[in-house]
Amino acid sequence: MKNIARLLFSMTVILVLIMNKTVFAQDWTQWRGANGDGKVTGFDAPQAWPGNLPVKWKVTVGLGDASPVITGDKLFTFTRQGNDEVIRCVGLATGEEVWQYKYPALAISGPASSQHPGPRGTPAVGAGRIVTLGVGGVLTCLDLAKGALLWSNEDFTKDLPPFFTGLSPLIFDGMCIVHMGGKEKGEVIAFDMKSGKQKWICPCDAPSYASPLIMQVKGKKQIVVLTAKNLVGIDPAKGKLLWQFAVPTENRFYNAASPVINEETVIITGQGQGTKAVKIEKKGDGYVAGELWKNNELGTKWNTPVLKDGFLYGVSDGRKLFCMNAATGKTAWIDTRLHNDFGSIVDAGSLIIALPQTSNLVVFKPDQTSYSEVALIKVADTPTYSYPILAGNKLVIKDKESLAMMTVK
Repeated sequence: MKNIARLLFSMTVILVLIMNKTVFAQDWTQWRGANGDGKVTGFDAPQAWPGNLPVKWKVTVGLGDASPVITGDKLFTFTRQGNDEVIRCVGLATGEEVWQYKYPALAISGPASSQHPGPRGTPAVGAGRIVTLGVGGVLTCLDLAKGALLWSNEDFTKDLPPFFTGLSPLIFDGMCIVHMGGKEKGEVIAFDMKSGKQKWICPCDAPSYASPLIMQVKGKKQIVVLTAKNLVGIDPAKGKLLWQFAVPTENRFYNAASPVINEETVIITGQGQGTKAVKIEKKGDGYVAGELWKNNELGTKWNTPVLKDGFLYGVSDGRKLFCMNAATGKTAWIDTRLHNDFGSIVDAGSLIIALPQTSNLVVFKPDQTSYSEVALIKVADTPTYSYPILAGNKLVIKDKESLAMMTVK
């Protein structure tokens, strides 16, 4: 009987682990996914892609470029409706609203206001909470289950970047990390997730529109931030600046693509800058950042490339899909079809999936020798600026004002 009981217990544990793995495989909890690298796990690609994807549900959620996030069977959006910024929770399977929280949004004007009045920063989910950074610099933390306000911060709403806030918050080690500031200077700040109080501040130059992320150098984790003029590494425990690498922009260009981490190398790209790799090395008690390689001809505008098997895949500032060797910086190929400056790209395992502003979902093989298209499917009737989110056989698309869930079979 004891052996049977042990066997039943072991089978139960294995079943629970499998179920948990299935849930976690679907999670997309922050900007560019659970690990901030644009990679999806658990996606089972169909043997043959259909000409169109059936829409299971579609709901109006509002304006904005922030990508949805998923944890378990819940999906969260951050948008603008009327004069409010709205954080909303819906069921992934049905699209039915579970809760919503809203607050007055900043009335923005200028070049960014007509087509992009809503929030751009993707929410971050962790420790039973969801954090958002509004277009006007309002930082909000809500209870994930019920949408109750836990804390908010409006101390940084008076001094903003030229095109307002565009970065996404990072949750790490019980902290919410954001880069706040205006046109001339800024601060990378760590807020305690439970209380909302500042744990540390790292003064630096102005914020860009790229989002912070985590890398590890010789076993030590660091926060990597691409500012308006520099690439910096910060100690997450104390907020101390560990290293800095100048990233000057030319003409009227600005830093918008988030960095890509390749082990102990940071790859950065931008319009008019090309693409370069910065190697971070431990030297004595400190760190040194030095250029490893540079590709002057090929860069991106707003797209953050994805790293797959030693190669970068992205949408260039020339509006074309490309592949680049991440070890050398040499261009592997550039496709001939024009897409758009805006584009999101996801590593879906056996395939790469891109979603330009054109609303055409582009599916191609991760081939380092040439572009190999698998499918080109129209998934929306209005422009798409958010990431396509894959959860099992579910595909979530945010267009101008709507959120839709389609099935991929």
